Amino acid sequence: MDNSVIKTSPSASSDSIKMQERLAILLALIAGYIDATGLIKWKTYVSFMSGNTTSLGASLSTDNFGIVITSVTVLSCFLVGIYTGTCLSLSKRIKNQTLIFYLVSGILILYTILAYFLNINTLLSIGIVGFSMGIMNTIVTSVGKQKVNTDFVTGTLNSLARNTAMLTMTKDKAEKKEYQSNAIHLLLLWIGFLSGAFIAPFLLGYFGKWTLMIPGLLLMICGILISKINAKN
Repeated sequence: MDNSVIKTSPSASSDSIKMQERLAILLALIAGYIDATGLIKWKTYVSFMSGNTTSLGASLSTDNFGIVITSVTVLSCFLVGIYTGTCLSLSKRIKNQTLIFYLVSGILILYTILAYFLNINTLLSIGIVGFSMGIMNTIVTSVGKQKVNTDFVTGTLNSLARNTAMLTMTKDKAEKKEYQSNAIHLLLLWIGFLSGAFIAPFLLGYFGKWTLMIPGLLLMICGILISKINAKN
């Protein structure tokens, strides 16, 4: 069963890979932006679960129960988000896979509006945003044959280094081309996440409580554009 959000024919596989790459970079940029925003606003990661796992382990040994509760909350919500997104992508009842775009967009936009008028506490905030990041991580899981994660970069850097090593070691031209392509995709993905994290402090200072409206609107626009592309295909 094809669970991709981008529907293409076999003859359009090259265009499909290019679209996957662009989409993955955009999602990585959004993830980096939201993760940096969470770190600045709530002193915790809402996308980078390796950091939260480290914080959880260190806090358990030092009886820092505040960080323990925060880490457990965001980790749990992120996992539930991935579970939810995967179930939606595999559901036979859901024909429009861009629904996940609209779901994440809706969560971020609704949260932003409510947070502007209401005083939403930190635990609930990181739970909601962490859940949305988990769902978003299921939108694009590969670029071509290369598996990717758009919400965190540890796996991306690991795969980048591995593909670069295999590129330098192989003498087969076809393999060289594949490893080079994978390495470029992964490098651009890392740059996308880094760029999102870089611009977050500037936009947070400018937009304040409305800062998460930006990725919400980007995801909505992206979902609309992909729906139109799928309709043409």
